Formats: sequence, structure tokens, C-alpha cells
Amino acid sequence: MAILSQSTASFSPSFVSTHSDFTLLTRLPCRVTFRRRRHAVSSRLNSSKFSGAGGPLSPDNGGDIAYELHHDFSPQRRRRGSPVFVTLPVNSVSREGGRVARPKAMLFSLKALVSAGVEGVVIEIWWGLVEKNKPRFYDWRGYEELVAMACKCGLKVRAVLAFHQHGAGPDDPDWIPLPLWVLDEIQRDVELAYCDRFGRRNIEYISLGCDILPVLRGRSPIQVYADFMRDFRNNFRSLLGVIITGVQIGMGPGGELRYPSFSLQDPNLAWSHELGEFQCHDKYMLASLNASARNIGMREWGNGGPFGTGSLMQNPDHTDFFKSDGGSWDTPYGKFFLEWYSDMLLLHGERICREAETIFRGTEVHISAKVAAIHWHYVTQSHPSELTAGYYNTFNRNGYLPITRMFSKYGFSICCSCFEMQDEVMQKINPDGSPEGFLRQLLLAARLYDLSLEGQNFSTNLDDGAFTQVLKMSKFYSEGIEKRPFSFNFVRMDKRLFESRNWDQFTRFVRQMSHGNIFRARLNSVGDIRFRTARVIAEAGLLYHLYQHP
Repeated sequence: MAILSQSTASFSPSFVSTHSDFTLLTRLPCRVTFRRRRHAVSSRLNSSKFSGAGGPLSPDNGGDIAYELHHDFSPQRRRRGSPVFVTLPVNSVSREGGRVARPKAMLFSLKALVSAGVEGVVIEIWWGLVEKNKPRFYDWRGYEELVAMACKCGLKVRAVLAFHQHGAGPDDPDWIPLPLWVLDEIQRDVELAYCDRFGRRNIEYISLGCDILPVLRGRSPIQVYADFMRDFRNNFRSLLGVIITGVQIGMGPGGELRYPSFSLQDPNLAWSHELGEFQCHDKYMLASLNASARNIGMREWGNGGPFGTGSLMQNPDHTDFFKSDGGSWDTPYGKFFLEWYSDMLLLHGERICREAETIFRGTEVHISAKVAAIHWHYVTQSHPSELTAGYYNTFNRNGYLPITRMFSKYGFSICCSCFEMQDEVMQKINPDGSPEGFLRQLLLAARLYDLSLEGQNFSTNLDDGAFTQVLKMSKFYSEGIEKRPFSFNFVRMDKRLFESRNWDQFTRFVRQMSHGNIFRARLNSVGDIRFRTARVIAEAGLLYHLYQHP
């Protein structure tokens, strides 16, 4: 029977797996225990001498597997390079949420990442799995197990608190919906879901129009997110700042601070011409719009979204609202609507930032949030796909300064993808797009407010040219008189990463990012077991193949 926990209860989940190959993890080198029990973490992890002394990370009584990691975390040396993290597969934890889905493959994969010099892993923690069936009943067991495995291998962890749906639907093997009890509430009140002008509902994320209303069994969505963050903090408290060094807070679809205005089910379609749809037609968003219009004496402006926005894939210059010359986006009405629409998104972000900053204050974790990389109409004057996503960014208005200012106010880092994309490649698909132009604008806004930055790739099919582009854009941000903190999240670990050619490219990239200042991991032998680097990589790739092709 599953062991679930309320925030007021205590429990002691075990790391013992039914898989015989996983019994090695019952004695952890970092001696991690979880939640409502007291944590015990080796004092060597907190020691300033640990990184340079070359001391082994091992169990007090001798472990099954020991790694001798020569980390150098000194600020003087770390500034010379940028650490690389690797995002784990979406389905790393089973749909039931109580265990690591493929523990043996995961363990070998993590060991391979250590051998490559990777700093740590990014673990997406899904709201739909942890608080799946009942409000305030949180099941962290699978994620506890996963964090323990990363700790065992000497890897740091960045946790992503994902409050959105993943995947297209039940037929998607990686589909993770919102919690079932939340979906029940949406069925009772469909207005909790975003709605466009055609009446199409989107349940990737709860409409921000009801942020502070008690629509979820007596709690508001912001209260629900805050309770989840608080329970996460309490459960993993003594690992925060030690093993779990970063927490990214989801703020919208895809974990990004945006409206669900477009779909990336087919990225090539989106990059071609997709304009997106304004998501302002649920009753909660309409009530806010109507009130704002009345406040300025223009009630007729508060009845819905703009007219003349065209079809989803239409050329923006063939629409009345988005066209460059004489488009209504640049009229008093258009400015009113776009300011209201983007201000609502900013207010949503500020509410979550305020809660997160309070909850994680004093834990020494770096808190971050993600901004969407919407670049496929960047060279047009109106930037329609950015406008529908909630970014009031046009040729004569910088829409990213208010966002970076907000993150700076609450001490957040900023995360963004498309670091591997090149204009010369993407503009063959869509001449109006400019991923490099978009990214430079965002990075300059982040530099202005001195934010730490987490870069990320969008495509998983990276070659040497893509890795070179990542290095180029990372230097654009981090180099200069002021050395701004930069790190990179590689998205994501899968069986292709462990193929010989891809692995060689990836490990070379990690060395280049860190300027040679990487982990020098020596895998020690224990008994008759010898974990040589080549074998670890081969085992990881083989196990992925076996699990995907039984």
C-alpha cells in the first residue's frame, strides 16, 4: 500500500527497492534520510577543505561503491568556467510517483555523467505525481530515491517544481497531467482553464485570472503552489544548499512564465509562422479586463481580446492587429490591452516570487524561474508570438526589462533555452525568426539587473556546431569586466547521449564550458566490482536500449 504524507504527518519511506540490483543504494555515501526525520549529511560536504583535499565521499562504515571526487568549488577557480547540469528524463519517476522508474539504468547513467565532469542533474518534480490524489497529501518517495542516487554519485541537484501538465494526453507515454483532484475541480468549473476567443480550453496550467481566489477546495492556486513549495522545503530541508543547490519554480505552461498561447507539439510548425492566441476569455480574466477598462472610462475595451488577430499561421502583415504599418497593436486600444495582458502575467510571477522567496529564505539554495524563448517573429515590428505569450516586446518597447527587474527584486536567477540555435540555420525555416536576436536582448536585460543565468538547449540533437553556439552565447553573457554567474542545463539525458559520437562531443563540450576546471572523478574498485568509465558509459547506453526495446 502506498505511503502518502500530509504536511502535518510524519513518515519514514525506505530506499530499499524490490529490484535486487538496487539494494546497493540502501547505504548511501552521503547518509541521506528524509523529512520529518532528521537529516544526516556528511560534514565533509559542508567543509571548505573537502573540495581540495581529495577526500573520498564514502559511507562511514565502508560503502558498496565509493567515489573519490576531487572537486574544486573555490570561487576563484569556479569563476573561470561554467558548470554543466544534465536534465533527467521526464519519466525518471514512475507515474505512481513512489519509485525510480529504471533504477539500474539511472545509477549507471549518473556514474557516466560524473565521469564526464558534469556538476549535477536537473530533476523535474511534478505536481501531478506528488499531490496526485488528494490536496495536501504529498508523496515524495520517488524523488527522495532519485536525489539519494545523485548524492551517492557526488552530483549536485537542481529541482524544478513543475506545476504544469507534460505531454499531449493519455496516449503520450510521457504524459503527466495536473493532479487528479485539480482536474476534478476544473470539470466542476471549466473557467479555471485558460480560454481563447474560439472557446478552446487549455488545461496545461490553471488560469492566472483566479490566482488569489479560493477555487481549489478552499485554497487559491497561489496558496496551493506555496503549500507545495513549503512541503518540499520541509521534506528536503537539510539537503538544501548542500546537495540540492537550486530550485526552479514553475510559473506557467512548460514551466515558463507565459500564457499557453501556442503549442510546441510540432516545433517546426511553431517556428514557421505561428502567431498564437490571446488567452483572456475565461470569466476570471474577462472580469479583470473589464474592471481595467472601466477604470479608464473605456468600458467597450473590456469585453474580450483584440479583433483582427488573424489565424494561427497567418502572415502577421495580413492581419489588422499585428501588421507593421497601421496595426492596432500600436493604437491606444492596443497599448491598453497589451499592458493589461502583460501586467497580469507579471503580477502572477510576482505573487509566486514573493511566496518562494519567503519559503526558501535562509536555505542557501539558488531560486530561479524560466522565460520562454519565443523567437519566430522577432524581426517583425509587432513581435506577435511574443505578445500573445504575454511579453509586451515590440520594436519600440523592451518587454523583458520588467521581467528581469522583478526577478532581481526577489533574488531569482533566470533560465532560458535556445542557446544552441543559430539565425543562419533557423531563418532558412522562417525568415522572420531570430533566436540570436531574442537571446541577446534577454541577456542584456539580465545583465542590467546582474542576474545569474541558466542557459538551456531546446533541441536534443546537438552537434559540434550547436555546442559551439552555446559556448559563444554563454561567453556573451558571462565574459567582461564583471564576471556574471552562468551555468548550463543540458536537456536531456536519453540513450542517444551515450552513443559514442554524441558522448565524445558532449564530454568535450563540458570541458570547454568549465575551461578544464571539471571534476576529476576516479571510480574506485570495491571488492570484485570495478566501475571503469568506459564500462559505465556502455552499461548506461545498453540499459536504456533494453528498457526502450524489451
